[in-house]
Amino acid sequence: VSFTLELEFSCSVLLDRAEVTLQATSDSTEATPQDNVVKLSVPIRYEPNLFLSSNTNLHRYEVQPLGTYTHSSGPEFTTTVKVQNLGCYPIQNVTLHMALPALGHHQATILSVSHVLAENATCVLQPPDEGTQVVPVPPEDLLHMDR
Repeated sequence: VSFTLELEFSCSVLLDRAEVTLQATSDSTEATPQDNVVKLSVPIRYEPNLFLSSNTNLHRYEVQPLGTYTHSSGPEFTTTVKVQNLGCYPIQNVTLHMALPALGHHQATILSVSHVLAENATCVLQPPDEGTQVVPVPPEDLLHMDR
């Protein structure tokens, strides 16, 4: 006999283990009825239900043609990244890595972070020279594109 046992857990009571006792019985006389019982104990891991969203105040950015870039900063924009726990189980030790900034033609900085504001989180800003590898963005010819 093969079957699947599906358990549903409460959001108000968090358990670390589930224990199930299975016992097979019959009307027949059996010589070894003690092997008809099995006790199972399995650890419970709760699946997170995380929702990641982002919003920015700058939806368009003009990139100058190759070789005509300046070393000055572009327009400042704010990006908000939000991580929400939509599940009913508490989540611990969540780490979010964001790879910034990027480099363009002749190693020109396309994006750099000026400051980080965090609510209910600890954020660490690591400049590229502290072990964060900066991957250059290759130049792309968009002249053949309509938009």
